[in-house]
Amino acid sequence: MSSFFLDSSVLVKRYLTETGSDRVHDLTTPEAGSTVIVAEITLVEVAAALAARQRAPGGISLSERDSAINLLASHFTTEYQLVPVSRFILDNAVLLTQNHRLRGYDAIQLAAALAANQTLLQAGLPELTFMAADRDLISAARQEGVQVENPNDHPD
Repeated sequence: MSSFFLDSSVLVKRYLTETGSDRVHDLTTPEAGSTVIVAEITLVEVAAALAARQRAPGGISLSERDSAINLLASHFTTEYQLVPVSRFILDNAVLLTQNHRLRGYDAIQLAAALAANQTLLQAGLPELTFMAADRDLISAARQEGVQVENPNDHPD
């Protein structure tokens, strides 16, 4: 069984059609048998992205936004393993911002992924694959020794 940590830029592709959405759908379907791990704050980040897409000219409708948010909330309670944003993760995120070119929430995403990966390894399980669609975040994750994948490298 494979484990994937999806940052917000990737998880949003499950709820909006974007480049890489097919790859995200393939690994998040229950039939794929993948473990999908996300930071708790991803709920807010993806909800904000959905709201922004609804407010944008030519964006999704209000009912599409609401449906996507309801599905997102359901998946958070039934399909994803959540990494709480603890003080340990925040402290590690601060360090990551000093060592890499990262925005604040990207650093939190990476710190959460590193913590989840450590938990898997300590349990004798294979390491996770960190998925992001942001070049700086991918670069930082590689430098931190995590396997990475960009779903945008899998055009639909």
